[in-house]
Amino acid sequence: MHRRTALGGALTALATAAAGVLVAAAVSTAPAAAAAGGTGTGYLHTSGNKIVDSTGATVRLTGINWFGMETDNKTFHGLWSSNPWRSQLDTMARLGYNTLRIPYSNDALKAGATATGINDFVNPDLIGLSPLQILDKVIDYAGSKGMRVILDRHRPTSAGQSPLWYTSTVSEATWINDWKMLAQRYAGNTTVIGADLHNEPHAEGTNPAATGACWGCGDTARDWRLAAERAGNAILGVQPNWLIFVEGVSCPSGGLSNVWDNDPSNDEDCGWWGGNLSKAGQFPVRLNVANRLVYSPHEYATSVYRQAWFDDPTYPANMPAIWDKYWGYLYKQNIAPIMMGEFGTTLQDPKDKIWLQNLMAYTGTGVNGMSFTYWSWNPNSGDTGGIANDDWTTINQPKQDILTPYLIPPTGGGGTTSPSPTGTPNTSPAPTTPPPPVTGGCTATYKQINSWSGGFQGELTVKNTGTAAVNPWSATWTWPSGVTLASGWNATVTQSGTTVTAAAPAWASSLAPGASVTVGFTANGTAATPGGVKLNGTAC
Repeated sequence: MHRRTALGGALTALATAAAGVLVAAAVSTAPAAAAAGGTGTGYLHTSGNKIVDSTGATVRLTGINWFGMETDNKTFHGLWSSNPWRSQLDTMARLGYNTLRIPYSNDALKAGATATGINDFVNPDLIGLSPLQILDKVIDYAGSKGMRVILDRHRPTSAGQSPLWYTSTVSEATWINDWKMLAQRYAGNTTVIGADLHNEPHAEGTNPAATGACWGCGDTARDWRLAAERAGNAILGVQPNWLIFVEGVSCPSGGLSNVWDNDPSNDEDCGWWGGNLSKAGQFPVRLNVANRLVYSPHEYATSVYRQAWFDDPTYPANMPAIWDKYWGYLYKQNIAPIMMGEFGTTLQDPKDKIWLQNLMAYTGTGVNGMSFTYWSWNPNSGDTGGIANDDWTTINQPKQDILTPYLIPPTGGGGTTSPSPTGTPNTSPAPTTPPPPVTGGCTATYKQINSWSGGFQGELTVKNTGTAAVNPWSATWTWPSGVTLASGWNATVTQSGTTVTAAAPAWASSLAPGASVTVGFTANGTAATPGGVKLNGTAC
């Protein structure tokens, strides 16, 4: 998304439900035999209309998009802000987003590609890194928080989207080979769960001279369903554990209807770019590895384009039938899971709030509901805005309030403090049971990474020099009065008075003999070295 101006073609409304309904009926789902906390265990696969983990427990992906790697910057937007990149991920996880959809362009994958727009003072650990190396760090840290990652081939080049999956300068072979490279790069890393093959295939040209992406037309140069099979099977050939996310088209014919011929009988029913999966039941995507296909439609509000259905006199009661027609039937008929890859709004039009409330209700509640990744974290998405406000730190509470009941927070990752909607640090209660004492001793080393007017960034490394593992470990230190914690990572970092506690995250609770842990943080106030460092009560 974030680059569409208007949708062409005849956009016809569908049969409507009874008027006067203010909230769409939720998808009917049967109770799961087992439900996974957060994003489950191991790689994911499908079972009917559900996504399940390696134990068979149902998983619902409730995620968010963080874009930028598909633009000229070739890396995440917001790295220019005063909020460190880890702190932004901390906030996403704290709010309940358990999955990160990351758009990229093939330009960002090229040898010699340079990431720009990074605040070196706030993110010194990203200096000199390539776009792929920054992606590695984001994936690693997201995984440490229990989040999953979906990679999205958003554009062939940073110049813009394309109706087809290839262009005159980026061939189908390049598209597939780059996907195979990514699949091999993250092989064995269960944080990365799959590939969203190409973003928003759509119509181009006026029928009968269509040149855009069709579905089921049989033309290998334009049939998106066939291309998705070719790419999906190539990826599964090197990484059989990935999910393959396939978006829809806009018009199944691949062309726009001629609305000036005064013949409504041949005017095609079109929808959002990437949002029309109406032919997927008749022409399903066929993959060589079973239980790997997830359909991923896009859905938007009036802030993107005022579709005819928004002005239907029965709105919003007409919307469930529209969603059923384009993609919901795949879920309701138990054909395949739905992961709504993009949906968003500025909420400026009152219709949009009703739309978002109804859409979320339609996806269903709890772990059995449809999966989704909201567009977007970024506040600089021109026609939707973001969950983050312009400071990339505080959040848009009206949007978040609508989404919160449907979010399933990640588990298995280490939490850290991050700014709350008011910008004040969050704190969590101290453990009720004291951690076990250290058998032996510990050492502590401190490195100041950066400083600026009113704050600083540092890393405290604590080493277990004892003879036994410390499980769970907890480090404490003190700061002078006036120094306050802003954010932390690699541990659950909290502050009470002048004492700071870094508690072991669930994903790395044990500190073996001779092992060390590095706790990173940013703080407000005059730069100060942590004093009186202790590991589980033993002075270092």
